[in-house]
Amino acid sequence: MNRERSLQNLLADCTWDIAVIGGGATGVGIAVDAASRGYAVCLLEQSDFGKGTSSRSTKLVHGGVRYLQQGNISLVMEALKERGILRRNAPHLVQDLPFIVPNYSWWEAPFYGLGMKVYDLLSGQHGFGKSRLLSREEVLHHIPTLEQTGLRGGVLYHDGQFDDSRLLIDLAQTAETHGAVLLNYARVTKLNRDDAGFINGVSFCDEETGTAHTIRATCVINATGAFSDTVRQLDDPASLPMIAASQGVHLVLDRSFLPGDAAIMVPRTHDGRVMFAIPWHHHTLLGTTDTPVDEALLEPVALEQEIEFILETAGQYLSKPPTRLDILSVFAGIRPLVRSKVPANTASLTRDHTIVISKSNLLTIAGGKWTTYRKMAEDCVDQAARLAKLETRPCLTRTLAIHGHQSPAHASDELASYGSLAIEIRKLIVGNPDDGRRLHPALPILAAQVIWAVRHEMARTVEDVLARRTRALFLNARAAIAMAPETARLMAVELRRDAQWEAAQIEHFKALAKGYLPAET
Repeated sequence: MNRERSLQNLLADCTWDIAVIGGGATGVGIAVDAASRGYAVCLLEQSDFGKGTSSRSTKLVHGGVRYLQQGNISLVMEALKERGILRRNAPHLVQDLPFIVPNYSWWEAPFYGLGMKVYDLLSGQHGFGKSRLLSREEVLHHIPTLEQTGLRGGVLYHDGQFDDSRLLIDLAQTAETHGAVLLNYARVTKLNRDDAGFINGVSFCDEETGTAHTIRATCVINATGAFSDTVRQLDDPASLPMIAASQGVHLVLDRSFLPGDAAIMVPRTHDGRVMFAIPWHHHTLLGTTDTPVDEALLEPVALEQEIEFILETAGQYLSKPPTRLDILSVFAGIRPLVRSKVPANTASLTRDHTIVISKSNLLTIAGGKWTTYRKMAEDCVDQAARLAKLETRPCLTRTLAIHGHQSPAHASDELASYGSLAIEIRKLIVGNPDDGRRLHPALPILAAQVIWAVRHEMARTVEDVLARRTRALFLNARAAIAMAPETARLMAVELRRDAQWEAAQIEHFKALAKGYLPAET
């Protein structure tokens, strides 16, 4: 992936079959689907790929136990099927993770045990493993840091775990491999129309240069997630909002809080959501909250009450209650939930996706969840092809290998998430051993990964590298701040930027990273 080349290809004198607005899971998934069918497709993202919700998830590929509780069987079945497809297509990024529901009351074992058997049944051939009841001793073997007072046993079940923004970059590269053209830092400013009033292209601003450009497209898809209403209002300023935005917050602690091989699932908290404690990249991830918000922001900030809620809930289940001083990073994401016809709190809204076509033929897809991104894309491209009267072509993504497809067993610990590309990064280190050094002792992130991100993954800023190409900012904000100067130096060499650019990048990142630390620190 090379931004200069992508921009040049994007501006070729042609009419694209499909132009996608939005570079998150939904938009990039659509680009993969459309390109693999042979359609001419381009994608524009106002910031970096995955800057919004798609890099801020709970890192789970799952059917959704909460939706099973709500009785939304169809959504659970679809998500469980997609979970199996995604593990098969991206084994370097999606792995099985055992979860334990700890039981402290006599009724919890039969109640949750039966629920997880239903979860197994709905998985069918796509199951990750069978659920079973655990004794108190077995639970503590898996999770030695669990609160032992009153513990009776637990229920074990299996779900999937992944690295969201790493998967997104691999999907972007998959789309490009099949002929799509993707461009980050390209903000759509206008939806253009033909004489009959139908949308036939878009105008956008290259955010790096400030230059305005226009492209033609037979079909334009709005896949901007939490920002869907903003694009819809470009089309029709009178359009009513369809997104009910909700904020979810996660805390990251060191691995000592969850040193075993399993995650904890608390099936119901006082706000109606489930709570997870998950081992992720040798750290502990806690979340999440569900707080309605009036406005979707590119860089949402955790509220104090959200942080306290997570700490309080985790403290009820961990033998050593975490405190604010234990937080290495805190991040927030906006869920683009589709408004229900009846007023409801956001915790009760499901993740079913919705496709809406405006009078001017703007196709908007909203809702859904990471796990079902592929099915969302399939449905959307089917609809887009009919709308644009494109040649009917079958979807290929059920069995389409995603960029980097390879078992993580074939890569080193530091580079496991790169799959088959790990060998190419190691070649950089062979050529220059200094690139094999860690940028900070607290994180296994190498200088070579920065170079790779610039050369092959369209990283343009220090934030792109430390937040999304690697997960430094999400794992340890203080370490990421310390890594910023060296990251900027390495990037400046690759991008041929001057010292002024370097300094500006460092200052911007430091200011940004402060939002990933609790207020008192």
